[in-house]
Amino acid sequence: MAKGYWIARVEVHDPEGYKAYVETAAPAFREYGAKFLARGGPVTELEGTARPRNVVIEFDSVETAKACFDSEQYQKAAAIRRKVATADMYIVEGYDG
Repeated sequence: MAKGYWIARVEVHDPEGYKAYVETAAPAFREYGAKFLARGGPVTELEGTARPRNVVIEFDSVETAKACFDSEQYQKAAAIRRKVATADMYIVEGYDG
């Protein structure tokens, strides 16, 4: 089964408020076995418009990635994030070839 990945491009408008998002999201990430592959860090813009914070999170499957996003715990965190940041988020199926 192919892994599932959250890809998030984020622009944080309120760094203190974003800390509350991170803290609130952590239990959902633990519950669903999230593995952070990229979490912020320098960005090299090649094409298009980059956001300052880029995150890649690995899950065992697309279904697990979606279940984490849809979970009550993560949705509490997402409500906080939406107030303090602008984000584009996707779930991508990993290549299993």
